[in-house]
This record gives sequence, structure tokens and C-alpha cells, in this order.
Amino acid sequence: MIPRYSRPRMAAIWEPENRFRIWFEIEAHACDAQAELGVIPAEAARAVWERGRFEVDRIDEIERETRHDVIAFLTNLAEHVGPEARFVHQGMTSSDVLDTCLAVQLTQACDILIEDIDEVLAALRRRAIEHKHTVCIGRSHAIHAEPTTFGLKLAGHYAEFQRNRERMVAARREIATCAISGAVGTFANIDPRVEAHVAAKLGLEIEPVSTQVIPRDRHAMFFSVMGVVASGIERLAIEIRHLQRTEVREAEEYFAPGQKGSSAMPHKRNPVLTENLTGLARIIRAAVIPAHENVALWHERDISHSAVERVFGPDATIALDFALARTARVVDQLVVYPERMRANLETGGGIVHSQRVLLALTQKGASREDSYRLVQRNAMEAWHGRGQFLDLLKADAEVGRYLSPEEIAAQFDLGYHTRNVDTIFARVFGANEGRVT
Repeated sequence: MIPRYSRPRMAAIWEPENRFRIWFEIEAHACDAQAELGVIPAEAARAVWERGRFEVDRIDEIERETRHDVIAFLTNLAEHVGPEARFVHQGMTSSDVLDTCLAVQLTQACDILIEDIDEVLAALRRRAIEHKHTVCIGRSHAIHAEPTTFGLKLAGHYAEFQRNRERMVAARREIATCAISGAVGTFANIDPRVEAHVAAKLGLEIEPVSTQVIPRDRHAMFFSVMGVVASGIERLAIEIRHLQRTEVREAEEYFAPGQKGSSAMPHKRNPVLTENLTGLARIIRAAVIPAHENVALWHERDISHSAVERVFGPDATIALDFALARTARVVDQLVVYPERMRANLETGGGIVHSQRVLLALTQKGASREDSYRLVQRNAMEAWHGRGQFLDLLKADAEVGRYLSPEEIAAQFDLGYHTRNVDTIFARVFGANEGRVT
């Protein structure tokens, strides 16, 4: 991932230094287990820990000749360990190191992503409670529907990110497995207890059945969850982008002093952050299909998955880390305009109350078909600016056969639409949560 969209902590997971450090720990812990089993001398295992080290540049130099990264690493390690290095990697295959390392890296990345989601949740919760009773229009097909509150909008996104957190925790559990099982996963030349020892030391579970590799359905699950999280980010970003449109202007990204929106038009205040989040979501989701295609490897293993994971492992996790951090900041600093929300709600002359009038007519004995016809007839007049919906209904003699002017006016109470906000907030935030303090 390019530096523009990289944060140091996540990017460091994918640096060669971290990768080779994990490789070293895998090999060293395996030596400890082999020594305990009497397969190699105890002093050889100690020598690996005491004298073992590596140099990234030297590994790269060796790999240019060997064209094999694990062999290059082991060669460089042997240069420091000395004769005892002959006991390193006994009974193991390269994928034992590569796949177990990738599991560690993805769990490290997942821990950061879970923290990131927590930041998004905190921002959404705070702003949802702040705007719990900020009335605005709800839209379906981008057209005015019925009143809701801006807090409820944000509560819906909070609930989605809470589910995404649970998914990410499950994805971490899914990916955190270790395989030290040899060339085709049969433990022919290495004891299964070595795998169990390494797994425990690295905080992983053992892979129940591996081939030469850890099964890639686990990785497909991991990248799929990241794709779902990215889609949640995009859904929130698109909501903000729509609300920031000039003709809507109900909310907008924070526009910092000195910030410029356009090189040509000084008046512009563009939703650049949320547009960027939409683009990042596309990058993250781009990893999902290749991860699924990696599941179907030939026999006990081929190498077709390798390039995919070397690219998308870093890129997708780094991009999602950046996107989540940006999402939290956008929500935290979001500028909200309650007055504009109320004004937009009223632009249709009260037609957002049409369903209430429809139901009131049916309760008074009108058929649903007649009720719909009467309400729609007056709503369309108000839609085209030929009067207020309430006044038009009161003047309609056919409506008056069922409802008095007072009964009609009673259907225009905004509080009717928001009376269950507390119930919904309790569902999302808990019985004692969701209250402004």
C-alpha cells in the first residue's frame, strides 16, 4: 500500500523485519520442542536463541541466487548460529514457516482492526446520543418518506459496526492456526507435539488437518469479513456524501480553517474524505474474490495463492486500518445542521404524514383503496406546490365525510413518528444506555 494510505503500526506488521522475526521465532520454538523430545541436542536449541539473528539485506542478497526466500533466511541464520544450524528446520517444509507466519501477521493486523472498529463505535455512539431526538426526514429511493431522527440513522450504523466487530473477532479466531506438519501434512518427519508447542508459544491453535498448507477457506473467511466491514464504511460514507449535497446540506464533513475545496472554485466544500472512503472500500473488497479463488489449490498445495496473499495481505489490512481511522474522525467531527433538517422535512408541505392520514381514514370506515386515492390526490397537489397538504385535506369534502379538521390535524404530529426512539436505542445501546448525560 502506498504511504498516503498507510499508518505506521499496521504497515510495520508487513515489513520484512517483522516477517523474519516471526520466522525466527517459529524455527527457534520448533528447536526447543525438538530438543525436549530428544530429536536434537539441547545445546543446539540454545545456540539458535543465543546466536541466531538475521539481516534483511543479506537475506535479499542470498535470495537473488537461491530464488527461495525461506532457504535464503535459513542460510543467513546459519551464518550466525554456526554448526548447530544443521538442526534447524528439521522435518519442516517452507509452508510450515510461511503459513504460520501469515497467521501471526493476520492476527496482529486483526487486533489493530478491532481497536479501530472500537474507535468508530465510540464516535457513532456519542453522536447518536447527541442527536437522538434531532428530527429529520427519512428517505427511500432518495425521496422523502417519513420522519426519523438523525440519532436513529447513526444508531443503525452503530449496530452494523457492532456486528462487524463480532465478525472480526470470529475472523481472528478462524485465521489463528499453526501448521508444522511437514511436506504433505502427515507429520512423517516431525512430531505433532512440535506443532502444538509452537502454536502455544505464538498464541495460535493447531490446524486440525493441513496438507502442505493451512486450508485457504480460513483466509477466504478473513478477507470476506474485511470486505463486509469495508461495505459498512461505504454505506456510512455515502449517507454523509448525500447529506452534504448543496441542495440538502443537513450534515457535512468538518472543513478546517485554511482548507481548500477546489483549485478553480473557491466556494467549494467537497466531501473528499467520504469519497476517499468509498474508493478505499473498493480496494479492500478487491481482495475478496481472489481470496476465494485461493481456496481451490491443486492437491496438497500449489503456489497460485502466494502472490495474491503477498499483495492483498498488506494492502487490504493497511487500507482497512486507514479507512476505519478516517471513518472515526469523520463521524467525530461531522457538522450537523438540525435547522436544515427540519426545513427539508417541511418542504413537501406536510406530505410526509400521508400514511397517518391513510390509516386514519381506514379506521373511520373508508376502504383502503378509497383512502389511498383521497390521500394521494391531495398529496400530489402539495407535491406540485399547489397548497399545504393539511389545508388541502381539510378542504376536501370527501375526506371530510370521514375526518373532522381536528382529526386531520392530529395526524400531523411529529412526535408520533419518534415516540419509539427510546425503545430502539435501548435495543442498540442497552436498557441503561443511549441517554444524554
